[in-house]
Amino acid sequence: MAKRSAGWSAGAARDLLRRRLAAQWIAPPGPKVQENPRNGAARITAVTERMLALQAQDYGQAVWALGVRAPGSTRSDVEAALDAGTVVRSWPMRGTLHVSTPDDLRLMLSITAARTIRSILPRYRQLGLDDDVLSRARAIATTELRGGGRASRDEFFALLTADGIEPGGQRGTHVIGRLAHEGLLCWGPTDGGRQQLVILDEWAPPGPGPGPGITWPLDENGAPAAASHDPRRTEALGEFVRRYLAGRGPATLKDFCWWSKVTVAEAKRGLDHVRDRLTPEVLDGAEHWTADDGPDRGNTDSTSSTRPAPPFHALPGFDEFLLGYPDRAPALAPEFAERIVPGNNGVFLPMLVAHGTVVGTWRRRLASGAVTVTLDPFEPLSATARAGFTRAMLRYADFLGLALVLDERRLEKGAPDA
Repeated sequence: MAKRSAGWSAGAARDLLRRRLAAQWIAPPGPKVQENPRNGAARITAVTERMLALQAQDYGQAVWALGVRAPGSTRSDVEAALDAGTVVRSWPMRGTLHVSTPDDLRLMLSITAARTIRSILPRYRQLGLDDDVLSRARAIATTELRGGGRASRDEFFALLTADGIEPGGQRGTHVIGRLAHEGLLCWGPTDGGRQQLVILDEWAPPGPGPGPGITWPLDENGAPAAASHDPRRTEALGEFVRRYLAGRGPATLKDFCWWSKVTVAEAKRGLDHVRDRLTPEVLDGAEHWTADDGPDRGNTDSTSSTRPAPPFHALPGFDEFLLGYPDRAPALAPEFAERIVPGNNGVFLPMLVAHGTVVGTWRRRLASGAVTVTLDPFEPLSATARAGFTRAMLRYADFLGLALVLDERRLEKGAPDA
């Protein structure tokens, strides 16, 4: 049996994880998702709004991160949301790709972009990406993509090359990332399963709300400049904090700061602005917070908590259930951490989760109309768990529109990969 971290008792950890599963719309799914059974793209957008942002450096895993929170949805539903511009993919924080709604992307960039860009400046200098190069790249993007244009990664790299900007050695990737941090570009519609670069404000024009299109520069010490005292920034900070807690609570302010890379001072400022919409409680000796409402103010359903929640889940790699918090011990026993990130290489494998606890990993192979799934539990599975994970994998196969082939050998033995 997996050991708990010293701070969390088994009962406290179980309750925390149950509540986080519910906040993240994993178990049970959110009421708004249930109310749109025939509009798959709208359901995917509702999940994205709930979560504010989900890690998406691996496109295939990100697609399932949305799908697992919207039972009955399909990969085509996710791509329909991307093609409609209600969901986009970009770098809102930490230099890491996430999926979000366009206005939520603007909200986050308004707080995080200046600091993120500042942290990457040494790498820009190493790559020779000076102000002149970046200005030319900005002009290329504006000229070539304005008016409904779109470009794949390779097509955009070709445009850079034609202007004398060598995209090799990560230069092109950093150029795209910089223009995305500035709010100029984002990954939007799909073409053959691959996303295209578009002008963010043209593809998905800003809507009402705090922060869209507003950025606050940093002073020479890396702190927000005088413009940061604008009350709109306080409102944006408050919304940032509240939305994180709505989709991940109970969580601490430290959790939010780690996840967003917002400074402690600004995080406290945001929390104070929305304190009357949050509920505090002490768990494991630390102050945790939950939001009193969801992102759409009223997307609650008194019956949602009474619906039976399936206890077994096949979550994708990099899922926010584990990566949305710096302390992963409540969900993942430390002795199994390397099984999730083999060799500590930064690549998180898809996870088997039972009653909120990570109990194994899984892998997939796609071929000729079927998906073959290999389960790799940390310990042998009971008959109940085996049946539960089989149902979870059937959901995944249905999401892809493929037949399921389950690797029974791994299911029986629970052995690590050879």
